[in-house]
Amino acid sequence: MTNDQNSREPGDNRHDSINENPIGPAEPDIREQEWQHGEDGVPEHLPEELSTGETREEAYRSDMPGAAEENEAAIRGERDRKKRGGTGWLQAIGGGVAGSVLTLAIAVPLLNGDPAETNQPAESDLQSESQQQSTGEVTKVATDGSLADMVEQVSGSIVGVVNFQQQQQRNPFGGGSGSGQDIPAGTGSGVVIKKDDESAYIVTNNHVVEGATKLEISLSDGERAEAELVGADALSDLAVVRVDANLVDAEPLPFGDSDALRAGDSVVAIGNPLGLELSRSVTEGIVSATDRSISVDTSAGEWEMNVIQTDAAINQGNSGGALVNMNGEVIGINSLKIGGSGVEGLGFAIPSDDVVPLVEEMLESGHVERPYAGISMYDVAQIPRGYLDGLPNDISEGVYIAGVDPEGAAGKAGIKEGDVITAIDGEAIADGQALRRYLYSELEVGDQAVFTVYQDGKKTEIPVTLGSNKASSPS
Repeated sequence: MTNDQNSREPGDNRHDSINENPIGPAEPDIREQEWQHGEDGVPEHLPEELSTGETREEAYRSDMPGAAEENEAAIRGERDRKKRGGTGWLQAIGGGVAGSVLTLAIAVPLLNGDPAETNQPAESDLQSESQQQSTGEVTKVATDGSLADMVEQVSGSIVGVVNFQQQQQRNPFGGGSGSGQDIPAGTGSGVVIKKDDESAYIVTNNHVVEGATKLEISLSDGERAEAELVGADALSDLAVVRVDANLVDAEPLPFGDSDALRAGDSVVAIGNPLGLELSRSVTEGIVSATDRSISVDTSAGEWEMNVIQTDAAINQGNSGGALVNMNGEVIGINSLKIGGSGVEGLGFAIPSDDVVPLVEEMLESGHVERPYAGISMYDVAQIPRGYLDGLPNDISEGVYIAGVDPEGAAGKAGIKEGDVITAIDGEAIADGQALRRYLYSELEVGDQAVFTVYQDGKKTEIPVTLGSNKASSPS
């Protein structure tokens, strides 16, 4: 099997797909990837002195059953104490009565479910609509800075993405395979990132839309809209679709700076886990790590993705949804999770700083332009030695050329099927992933690179002038 067509058997849970709640044929199981948080009420506080001049303690006392009689008794006791010269045992009794009243006064609000009256909360950066006034009036605390408010503002811009694929129906009367019908093959999520007078643009994962014969967007009001694919890139696992702008009321979400993230920063994942029935679910978590490299199998071959790791809960259907910071900015597109027995809280998102330039390129040209060599390949380590005719025994790494595009850069330069590439520009190439990483990270379209090749058992160096990739082409 070539690297550009890698797949795994069902049950391999190294990277579980979070794209779809499959309804049709299963796709390569390579990914899986919101915060429900109630708005905290902030207790109001009685001022130390009320407008009547009473203290807080006196206010509690006056509201208590029997408090008036006890207060009157205490006054009589005080009068008697003065008359009798302040006898010590009367003072002790008076102190006990006052202590009982005070204890009961504090206990009443606690039993009534208002413990905050006895403890002032710690100071907060949250600003109230109006602080307590000198008149002693208690004012309502605003929700500025509330997590719930932020989620409410953001959630409408998270949509569902439904991938329809054609299924051939059998003709019950024979004489042909019958007509095809588009049926839902899976669901994912997407984020509204741009609007103009005609279209609203939505970013999602490539594996959410891959293979679709029709795409639909599920909007925040539950309405469905047919979508058109603008561009897709298998290696970065990103895609952009568009719908009629008149159908989308939500505003585009801004992108934040993923490079500014630190481990421990709070984040929220929003998407459609397990399908549209749980649309715009919210899970809260933190950034677990900011710079992870995860090896994934894509339709364009094996690739090493740079991702943000988070413990925010991510499930099937979250793919393409937003990872959001506390300012309501998109700092990642949820794409992967690692599943399996005993695995918890290992979700991954494509950093916004990687997403933005790729999305802009797709909006402009419909695909991401990369250097194109025009070859398909196997890792040398995967090939039985008997099939590597003429390759020296001390060569154990490299890529075996399984096919060559005659119109591609490698074919035009003289590289043939059965050759083995071991280096580019003197940089050792251990496998297909290393070859792609060097091509796409170190070289650009139009660059000339020197390929070290074993051809018919002989080592040679072949200059290759790299062309531009076609949409969905391998390397």
